[in-house]
Amino acid sequence: MSTIDLAKINADIGRDTPALVKWALGLNQPAIVTTNFRPFEAVILHLVTQVNPDVPVVWMDNGYNTEATYRFADEVTRQLKLNLKIYLPRRSRAHREAVEGATPALDDPRHAAFTEEVKLEPFARALRETAPKVWFTALRATDTAVRAQMDPVSINPDGLIKVAPLLHWTSKDLYHYCELHGLPNNFDYVDPTKGEENRECGLHLAH
Repeated sequence: MSTIDLAKINADIGRDTPALVKWALGLNQPAIVTTNFRPFEAVILHLVTQVNPDVPVVWMDNGYNTEATYRFADEVTRQLKLNLKIYLPRRSRAHREAVEGATPALDDPRHAAFTEEVKLEPFARALRETAPKVWFTALRATDTAVRAQMDPVSINPDGLIKVAPLLHWTSKDLYHYCELHGLPNNFDYVDPTKGEENRECGLHLAH
């Protein structure tokens, strides 16, 4: 995989989403697509599974999702026949809150440990168990300042090829794609590890 010319790939097909997905899956390497079932997540799931229906879909369910998000997850999973792999924290929300109380605020020193427990450790476990070489993610340049500096294709220090086919899509683009393909959506979504819309949770900083 060290022979990949990132600059050329990003220049040639970085903004050609279908071509980028086919290229990445055409590497014939183990792949995953991660999701949190936030708004417009059905787009990345549809794009990838239309090319390879068996790609594992990894969801780090932190236990704090809204009822609408859980219903949306079930609906998309049924409609697209997803090969869904759910990774839960090692403690349930009820256990955690009984011992430590409510979700710590962003300025609480305990918030980093909370994020590690409910998101980062489950993802590290998912990587160990699925052992992917290619990782599809739905991150977008408009999400945060960090993501605005990213390329559609990058290679992490551990050699994992990170592919963001929707990096330069707008919300309007995503909406029209959902309408065109009859995909469900979900706007009642909350991420307790981020706390603020344009804040990184740490997943894409660590990986």
